[in-house]
Amino acid sequence: MISNINLRPLTDWLPTTPAEAKLRAWDELDVVIFSGDAYIDHPAFGPAVVGRIIENYGLRVAIVPQPNWRDDLRDFKKFGKPRLFFGVTAGSMDSMVNHYTANRRLRSNDAYTPGDVAGFRPDYATVVYSQILKKLYPEVPILIGGVEASLRRLTHYDYWSDKLKPGILLDSKADLLVYGMGEQPLKDIVRLLAKGVPFDNLRNIQQTVFLASFEETNLIKSKNDYIELNSHDICLKDKKSYASNFKHIEQQSNSMVAKILIQNCGDKNLIVMPPFRTMTEKEMDESFDLPYTRLPHPRYKKRGPIPAYEMIKFSINMHRGCFGGCSFCTISAHQGKFVANRSKKSILKEVEKLTQMPDFKGYISDLGGPSANMYRMKGKDLTQCESCLRPSCISPKICPNLDVNHEPLLEIYKEVRQMPGIKKAFVGSGIRYDMLMDKNLCERDKVTADKYIKELAEHHVSGRLKVAPEHTSDGVLKVMRKPSFDLFYDFKEKFEKASASCGLNQEIIPYFISSHPGSSLVEMANLAIQTKKLGFKLEQVQDFTPTPMTVATVIYYSGFHPYTLKEISTPVSKEEKLEQRNFFFWYKDEYRSKIRKTLKSIGREDLIDELLDKKSVDKILKKKK
Repeated sequence: MISNINLRPLTDWLPTTPAEAKLRAWDELDVVIFSGDAYIDHPAFGPAVVGRIIENYGLRVAIVPQPNWRDDLRDFKKFGKPRLFFGVTAGSMDSMVNHYTANRRLRSNDAYTPGDVAGFRPDYATVVYSQILKKLYPEVPILIGGVEASLRRLTHYDYWSDKLKPGILLDSKADLLVYGMGEQPLKDIVRLLAKGVPFDNLRNIQQTVFLASFEETNLIKSKNDYIELNSHDICLKDKKSYASNFKHIEQQSNSMVAKILIQNCGDKNLIVMPPFRTMTEKEMDESFDLPYTRLPHPRYKKRGPIPAYEMIKFSINMHRGCFGGCSFCTISAHQGKFVANRSKKSILKEVEKLTQMPDFKGYISDLGGPSANMYRMKGKDLTQCESCLRPSCISPKICPNLDVNHEPLLEIYKEVRQMPGIKKAFVGSGIRYDMLMDKNLCERDKVTADKYIKELAEHHVSGRLKVAPEHTSDGVLKVMRKPSFDLFYDFKEKFEKASASCGLNQEIIPYFISSHPGSSLVEMANLAIQTKKLGFKLEQVQDFTPTPMTVATVIYYSGFHPYTLKEISTPVSKEEKLEQRNFFFWYKDEYRSKIRKTLKSIGREDLIDELLDKKSVDKILKKKK
């Protein structure tokens, strides 16, 4: 990696210091971006993408990665005032998710920092950076974006402070928010600013949020189709009103023809403009084909590797978005429900670039996307999609209008593995096995699904395939918007048969979540029993963490499902959550007495022997072998 960095001139990266800007003969900057992440010039990292897009429009842009907010603020002053605006992002993750575990314990590491060291970004980084810039340069507009800003654009529950917070524009004092993926709104913003339009007049750009006076709000209402949400003050007083907002937020965020959302916050209103249509193949290619070095900035070469980069540096992202709409997931809220695809040419071009990296050994770590097997899938009749308000295209069952043909994806797999320099292209992204196993698939799709499983087993798995059933209870899975666990049994059997037919002994590694809304202790006990009978000692597990802009988080805070407004029981206390999590580890001696005590406390002694009897465990595992 270091040798590859040293082969390149420093000007191949966007400048991070005034000295680097002078290497480009820049005395003034148009835009300065502040980011909570280290600067990794790669299309998988949002701050780099935004910087390259702005550069591509002929503007002079610099990045200040992980500025020090605790000293004399020299990092915030070193470039002075940009001509157009400051850009602010917490980075590729919400800063609170980055900092804390599901039990609100401070993490000791940060995968987006050299050396995996924590402490290089503040809590609520978007707010902290923006407030500092507003104090230093009150006359310079601030544009915020990225995951943290995007998912906190309206009244939201903040798990770490355990309270409802208003849309992030209010606390940050920023002037404009871009939500979702930023390529399309940035194009309009830059185009209008280049024409001389004042920043304050950027009021009609899709996929942006701004604060408006009551007078301006009335003008917007008179000219546009809109939905008025319950105000922030009403949400603070009534949890059911807060919950009812989310149905509209999610539907309009994922609609091809969306309405403006309006929410009152004191003496102003938040105006959420509708999202852009899904990016075209041409637009996706333009973004991914920008002149990224695909490397961390040289400033980090003595500070140790950056784990987030090491994980993806030999991976290829083929598409964005996800049809799944899982209740606990923010992918559709940020990237959209509909899938945006890159062209085969663009994907193969990036694979070729990988093969030219000095430390590439022939292995692609992941050839996929948010969900691995959604490439080129879309509605058969897009006019139906335009009027559809379903939050998921595949739950509670696959939409009959969704084309789930896996053939285009199989073509990519084949061409990639035939390229010179490629020994193996693994699929590390999650597989949606319901799109492979659903009994209502047409004959063509059943054939390509079976072919996909065989190709996957033979060519694209490194011995262990990770999938995410998440739970075993149909009731919990319904709340999660995940398929019945019966399909997992079917998929597991078919994958193992496909592996055996190729002479391979490969296993499935399932992911599960505890403490999800709707999950009880009995259901967690049954999850442990079912997975035990399958011979699993669970490794990939997590406790549900409420994050802004998800159905599950709304339920966690309010107790109501936003679509039905019916009450759903949810583990909330630390003790309840730990009790559920304990069931994952029934095979560890230190957890057995805790699980036994829990089952006795809920009157389910009948499950103790079935789950904890060591002889039955040995018998089951021996039988599996």
